[in-house]
Amino acid sequence: MAEPQGEVSDANALDPESLGFMCGIEVHQQLATGKLHSRQPGILYDVTEDTVPEAWPRTRRRLRAARGEGGAVDVAARFEAKRRRSFEYVQSPNAGLIELDERPPLPLDEDAVDVTLTVAALLEARPVDLMQTMRKTVVDGSNTSGFQRTTLVAQDGTLQTPEGPVGVDVICLEEDSARKLSTLNTEAGERVAYNLDRLGLPLIEIATAPDVQTPDHAQSTARALGGVLRRTRRVRRGLGSIRQDLNVSIACGDRVEIKGCQDLGWIPRIVRLEMARQLHFYRLANILREAAGQAPLPPDRRLDDADLEASVAQAVAARFPDVLNDVSSAFASSTSGMVERGLAQGHVMLALSLPGMAGLLGTKTLDEEGAQLPRLGRELAGAAKLAGVRGVFHSDELPAYGITEAEVDGVRSTLSLSQNDAFVLCLAPDWQAALALEAVRDRALLAHHRLPREVRNVTVSKGAPLDGTTGPMRPLPGGARMYPETDVPPLPLGADRWARLSGHLPPSSEERRERLSPTGLSDDQCEQILARELDDRFLAHLGQRPAKAFASLMLEHEKAPAIFLGDLIDMREEGALSREGVKAAVLLFPDGADRTTLTAWAEAEGHVPTEVADLDGIIADIIAERLDFVKERGFGAIGPLMGVVMGAAKGADGREVSERLKAAIQQVLP
Repeated sequence: MAEPQGEVSDANALDPESLGFMCGIEVHQQLATGKLHSRQPGILYDVTEDTVPEAWPRTRRRLRAARGEGGAVDVAARFEAKRRRSFEYVQSPNAGLIELDERPPLPLDEDAVDVTLTVAALLEARPVDLMQTMRKTVVDGSNTSGFQRTTLVAQDGTLQTPEGPVGVDVICLEEDSARKLSTLNTEAGERVAYNLDRLGLPLIEIATAPDVQTPDHAQSTARALGGVLRRTRRVRRGLGSIRQDLNVSIACGDRVEIKGCQDLGWIPRIVRLEMARQLHFYRLANILREAAGQAPLPPDRRLDDADLEASVAQAVAARFPDVLNDVSSAFASSTSGMVERGLAQGHVMLALSLPGMAGLLGTKTLDEEGAQLPRLGRELAGAAKLAGVRGVFHSDELPAYGITEAEVDGVRSTLSLSQNDAFVLCLAPDWQAALALEAVRDRALLAHHRLPREVRNVTVSKGAPLDGTTGPMRPLPGGARMYPETDVPPLPLGADRWARLSGHLPPSSEERRERLSPTGLSDDQCEQILARELDDRFLAHLGQRPAKAFASLMLEHEKAPAIFLGDLIDMREEGALSREGVKAAVLLFPDGADRTTLTAWAEAEGHVPTEVADLDGIIADIIAERLDFVKERGFGAIGPLMGVVMGAAKGADGREVSERLKAAIQQVLP
């Protein structure tokens, strides 16, 4: 097989087909129901660490990794357990003993199951006969129990996209995690605070087959999945309610899961940059292998030889010492503020040597669109940060950050390095610096092999993707993280339930638009009614009312009860309420009011329109008094004169006044 072609610096020009591109998407969507296993309401509270009410209880915990059903500890769980993190849980009003893991969970929420089965039917998937809830090990603290409950609901579906069908491998129903409030670095490790309001909300997870053909197809696939989910009208809307994960690989790389792709517009860019990253590290691996006297990697991972890779790993590990050196003394007189503060706090500067890697760690360079080009130094820093440190210093970027050339030479001398050798420094508490550099060494060794399978996160700055690049989160989980949940009984799927749901599917967007056509709404009103999911309420309460007026009122006050808005329209049409009275009533009665209350209020407050005997005469007199102003402003005088006319013609209808005033002004203009 030929070597992969393309320039890493121009990700947009990389050819997916020739590079053996593969991609699948996982979508996680919150459902608009109660919590999955506790019957608590699915409410989210808009609080931060600084605004959490003092009355909300707090609980502190530490988590550890446990063996899975097969007796093995999952690799991701093992790594998380080394980070010495402690967790504080803020108990919101919708979090009880189940959220605190102090009471067994209840069976699956029936509404959430119905919504998930409906989605399965829309995707033409095959439901399982028996829904068995499983535990999935999670030890980042976002679940108080140390695991997430997830239930397989259906398999083998098909999603229709503009570029063609995409297979749907699995559809699951699972719990959402707690929301992170803050992270505090301490000498003993990180302390992370979570809000339990989101913990346990039902999530539907849809994982496609690797049928996505191009980066742009990934975007349209995610959009199509979102359309299917919204079709149910039972999913949550808004920021954070839906999350897309991308599984991306090229032939010379390997599968990487990218999280944090909330903005669909960024998906093609994120995918292309991951292709470039995998291409870069394949080429770098062969440079490193050549320097170490080892055979190169083949251009396709399917051609890898396990025995050869084991031999290379053994030879490379022998070249890279696992000894860490305390070089704090070399920085005793440092003028770097960062270094001074760290050493003053009792931190140590540990150093790790990387033989033969000088010039291969790289420095910050941007591609043609302003994204950071992939470099090993950034990957090493990302690995170190997982230990909780803010970062590391490496020799390719030094001197910098206040570290001088003399201090760099001092480190080289202490480590007995040649000019071909590189090193990495970490300033942190002793245990944490050691853990960080252990992760750095492991990542440096992996650089001699195929790109590691891992979970990565989109780099975010100020709440938005920084440039489309990603950073490491944890190793890609294995099968050891999943085992049965014995506290939740399996749920059999009855034939009647599936027939009821699959036989009464929610209408498509086209069908909903067709239902609105006979009403005479404008295209813009139709689009807004559909986008806000108001069409069912609108049609249910329209009756013989004027459609455009009712739609306008509903769009302007969509949270008000539809029956109340309908009464306002009726009273206006009957002459029992002025147009200004309609606006005033919605503001005064946000939760609605009955006809009797509205009638009494309109009469008492003067919102009942009255006939004005000589409205045209009143308008003519007012224009005559202000003729110069009218001629100067033209139709711009309508606004200022409206209040004058309405004051003189008590009870007149505002729209009628506006129309007659416009006609009268037109007569006096040249």
